[in-house]
Amino acid sequence: MSRIRCILRGIDLRTCILLFVLVPTCIFGIYIHGQKISYFLRPLWESPPKPFHDIPHYYHENVSMEKLCKLHGWGIREFPRRVYDAVLFSNEVDMLTIRWQELYPYITQFVLLESNSTFSGIPKPMVFASHRDQFKFVEPRLTYGTIGGRFKKGENPFIEEAMQRVALDQLLKIAGITDDDLLIMSDVDEIPSAHTINLLRWCDDIPQVLHLRLKNYLYSFEFLVDNKSWRASIHRYQTGKTRYAHYRQADEILADAGWHCSFCFRHINEFLFKMKAYSHNDRVRFSHYLNPKRVQRVICKGADLFDMIPEEYTFKEIIRKMGPIPHSYSAVHLPSYLLENADKYKFLLPGNCLRESG
Repeated sequence: MSRIRCILRGIDLRTCILLFVLVPTCIFGIYIHGQKISYFLRPLWESPPKPFHDIPHYYHENVSMEKLCKLHGWGIREFPRRVYDAVLFSNEVDMLTIRWQELYPYITQFVLLESNSTFSGIPKPMVFASHRDQFKFVEPRLTYGTIGGRFKKGENPFIEEAMQRVALDQLLKIAGITDDDLLIMSDVDEIPSAHTINLLRWCDDIPQVLHLRLKNYLYSFEFLVDNKSWRASIHRYQTGKTRYAHYRQADEILADAGWHCSFCFRHINEFLFKMKAYSHNDRVRFSHYLNPKRVQRVICKGADLFDMIPEEYTFKEIIRKMGPIPHSYSAVHLPSYLLENADKYKFLLPGNCLRESG
């Protein structure tokens, strides 16, 4: 005790105030902003991935397919390959409609797997099953499957996601996919353009696996984040080798091949559902993130729903992307069905950030 008294005598009042105020403040700040600090310092502890080899993308509606294939360094086939579009479905009814309408002319079989569980183990209704009448236009070419969730609390969401992707492999076999058919691997909101798929089904000697670089949008086509979305890919199917996945599988990527519109929902409750349900649900660190009024404000501002620092590998890119996404007023080169039905999908177009509450 005498030693403690000696130490305390040697500490003046200012130092005591500093210790009792500054230390708790620092601890509280780290608790609130620890994730931001971690992401901002990412360049110190994680190196950028190996860059892709970008393949220039040539297209004009008045240029022949033979010429387009030649421009890419590929030959022309006597007949086009069959194309399978396979997706895991959660609740993105509007985006699925736009996707399938865009791709409809060139798809041999639409393959969709639905679960009664989210990746994070939350029970969910079979949304596609209840909206199936809206998709009668693909019914003759639709292979639909369901899978029951395992509902394991506390399990890494990516395990459930991987299980569902394995089940999708089996559903593709039921759909009749065979060697050298084209298989599109992408999430519902990662939409290849129709002319991209038509090009790849007609051209010979395309890569066995080719990633697709998509324009990256958030909330709607008003907020263009960048042109760096890369997870979508297209495969020349190989029995026993091709596995449905959503990670990097090759080094070659085709430029300007479509659109990725993330969190592009009509209703506020759809935003809230995805925030809690998808594989990165750990980003919902505080309950007020799920306040509907806050979500609406964030959408119209073009800010981040999870109040996160941009996920980049250099300080230059992190600083450049910090803050709200600039508004874009261009609706050029978007999916044709979206523009043909602009009144129905106005929430996806510039100047229409307000969402329905239901």
